[in-house]
Amino acid sequence: MVKTRKLSVLSTEISVVTGSNNDDFICLTDMVKASDDESRAADIIKNWIRNRATIEFLGAWEMMYNPNFKVVKFDHFRKSAGLPTFTMSVTNWVEDTNAIGIYSKSGRYGGTYAHKDIAFEFGAAISPMFKLYLIKDYQRLKEEESNPSLLQWQAKRFLTKANYTIHTDAIQSKLKHLGYKRAKEVLVYAQEADMLNMVVFGCTAKEWEQQNPQLAKKRMNIRETASIAQLLILANLETINAELIKRNILRADRFRTLLKIAEEQMKTLKERDIEHQFRKQFPENNVGKLLE
Repeated sequence: MVKTRKLSVLSTEISVVTGSNNDDFICLTDMVKASDDESRAADIIKNWIRNRATIEFLGAWEMMYNPNFKVVKFDHFRKSAGLPTFTMSVTNWVEDTNAIGIYSKSGRYGGTYAHKDIAFEFGAAISPMFKLYLIKDYQRLKEEESNPSLLQWQAKRFLTKANYTIHTDAIQSKLKHLGYKRAKEVLVYAQEADMLNMVVFGCTAKEWEQQNPQLAKKRMNIRETASIAQLLILANLETINAELIKRNILRADRFRTLLKIAEEQMKTLKERDIEHQFRKQFPENNVGKLLE
């Protein structure tokens, strides 16, 4: 089964597919969107592939990686490239030389795809800056794929922040009503955050730092080391706490209510084995899409 992922280069989404030998092929058709109208992609790719420098590069790549490459036919194309009458298409190139580095296909994921080495070369034809950004985001993709825990950490960090605005907005609204000064605002934010920390983790942020000095030195905090279940509960409690604050419920009463809710939710999440489900599904998804 073909594995498809997405790169994001200069606000352009570009498909990457992995073939049977684990080689990545990048969609040239998608790349054209970054600088031109997608409807002109076929013409732009055709103009690029008929260029003499392109023919020489494609031939060199095929001779390096493709034992079945038809060198004689390639040599004929190389000599003809640059002439006003010379024409070339991806289909002609593949059929006449038995090339494997580039191909076109129709259908749902249709378009022209090229091996990453060739796609980077096409990126340079779009612009040097585009090529650099393409390489950078491709490296980011490979790093994430080789280190699933990095993706999980990013998701945890994103999830921690996802509901934070809701929580702080409710506190800020209450503070404005009470007329608090800035110094007292900071204190209230810290108190509310630590109340939630006590509910979910059983300790304050400062207590966690004292218990985990090595992690604290790496500038990590209590929420970044939490389990997925804890973060889901924390996100839910932040929303609930924001509503309780709006209703002027005292902190002691809110603490008891939130603690009971946290215990119930943790029991449910453990029964559904949410940790295993997350680790199984997340490496194939991007953080933003997972939390949409």
